[in-house]
Amino acid sequence: MKSLYLCPHCGANLNPSVKIILVIAHRRRRGLILLSPQPGNFKFVCDEHVAEVIRPGARVSFHCPACQADLTSGIHAGFSEIYRDVGGRVPERVFFSRKFGTHATFVTRGDVVATYGEDADEFAKLNFFGS
Repeated sequence: MKSLYLCPHCGANLNPSVKIILVIAHRRRRGLILLSPQPGNFKFVCDEHVAEVIRPGARVSFHCPACQADLTSGIHAGFSEIYRDVGGRVPERVFFSRKFGTHATFVTRGDVVATYGEDADEFAKLNFFGS
C-alpha cells in the first residue's frame, strides 16, 4: 500500500502522484520542491529559481502547497513536520531537517522513532514527543 503524506494543518494530500510536493522558500524566493516518499532517500527536484540562491547549511522553510501553512515543527524549529498515513492507524509524524544539505529524517509512531540519514546522529538527543 502506498504511503499517503498529509499536511498537518489542512490534511491535504502532499503526494498525489509519485513524489511529495511542497513549497520551498529561502530569502524572498519561493518555488516547488519534489521529495522522495521513501524515508532516507534524500534526492529531490527543486525549482531552479530557488535552488540557485540556496547554499549548503542554509535554513529553508517548507510550506503546504494547498493551504500555504508553514510546516516548521512546533517541537523543533530546525525541522519541518508532515504526517504519513500508512493505512488503518494513527498517522506517523515525519520530521525532516530544514538545513540544506543535512540528511536527517525521523519518523515517529507511538513512542518509537525511526531515524534516517547520515546526519541523524547529530540530533539523537532531540525529543520528538513534545514533552
